[in-house]
Amino acid sequence: MTAAASPLLQDRARRMRIAATGMLVVMAAVFLVSGRFEGAHWAWGYVHAFAEAGLVGGLADWFAVTALFRRPLGLPIPHTAIIPENKDRIADTMAVFLRENFLIPQVVARRMKDMNLAGAAGNFLSEPGREGPSRIRAGATELFAELLESLDPERLGTQVRSGLASQLERIEVAPLFGRMMEVAMADRKHLPLVDSTIRWAGLVLEDNETMVRDMIHDRANALLRFTGLDERLANSVLDGLYKLLAEVLVDPNHPLRDKLEEGLETLARDLQHDEDFRARVEKLKNELIANPAVAEWWQRVWERIRQSLIKRARDPQSSLGAQFAESLDDLGNALREDERLQWQINRFARRTAVGVATRHGDQIVQLVSETVRRWDARTLTDRLEGAVGRDLQFIRINGTLVGGLVGLTLHGLTQLW
Repeated sequence: MTAAASPLLQDRARRMRIAATGMLVVMAAVFLVSGRFEGAHWAWGYVHAFAEAGLVGGLADWFAVTALFRRPLGLPIPHTAIIPENKDRIADTMAVFLRENFLIPQVVARRMKDMNLAGAAGNFLSEPGREGPSRIRAGATELFAELLESLDPERLGTQVRSGLASQLERIEVAPLFGRMMEVAMADRKHLPLVDSTIRWAGLVLEDNETMVRDMIHDRANALLRFTGLDERLANSVLDGLYKLLAEVLVDPNHPLRDKLEEGLETLARDLQHDEDFRARVEKLKNELIANPAVAEWWQRVWERIRQSLIKRARDPQSSLGAQFAESLDDLGNALREDERLQWQINRFARRTAVGVATRHGDQIVQLVSETVRRWDARTLTDRLEGAVGRDLQFIRINGTLVGGLVGLTLHGLTQLW
């Protein structure tokens, strides 16, 4: 019984109590009136008998119903106020009933044997036009965003970095890089990288022509500077370098490319088989991991990632919501169509429920018992009366009417005999 439903139930019970009491008052009035006119006509005898028996039946049922919840008229009559006086025993009885009829492992397993929870979940998630999946998607994305917001960014970033660092410390990167280079070179996938490196070298040279000229000028003797040959020498050097880079770039068989290939092959081999070189690479890796600058860089990267994820989760137009929707739809189709997956999930759910009933059944019933025991007598009485009071008032009405009919029947029989 929810808090919202309780006032409604109590109001309905109150209206039925007024109706039952009103009928009892009517019976009492009819009884008094018919008693005065009983000798005036034979029909008044039947009315009087009906009212008398109805009044007796109504009063008896009023006493019985009232005695369940309180003492009638406040009198200390034995075996009244049954529910308040036996609250603890009722709590224990409810707990035992729950334990013996609902939380027995065999009963739970039997109840869940024919339940296809996975199929039902699949139908719910994959059925088009249902609001439920969209609400689940919206709730999941919002929960994801709130989770990222609630966590301490610096602490979380540090934990993620520590986790990555611990994993990197376990991995020997030198053989891994060497093998990757070897495979890439065997498939000729390194050539675009080589071409990009040559172009990059040309751009670097172009951006630093002034520095190259200054270096040649500073190292030239006074005679070269006096005759201006240093400038011609610098132009020759730069032109030669540009020409060399262009030839290497356009000629796939250039000797410098062969030297570069040999260097890359040697590097790949040393990364895999040279113990000293591998040790130096590992030392460099560990130094980078421990470098505070790397930690600060990672913290900034992680914060950008976190903010981007929060923004995408809360943006209804972002692809993250569509990815959640697609994932839910795929999950629903899998649950609905894959019988083996259904069987595994249903078995897991059944075993989980049986395990909960086996391991925690006593705690559950103890919780029920202790909760009811902690209620004060008035709270328990009000809740039970609000839940079943309307039906109990029907008992009073029925008792009044049935009593009246019985009295009418008995009066008729006495008149016949």
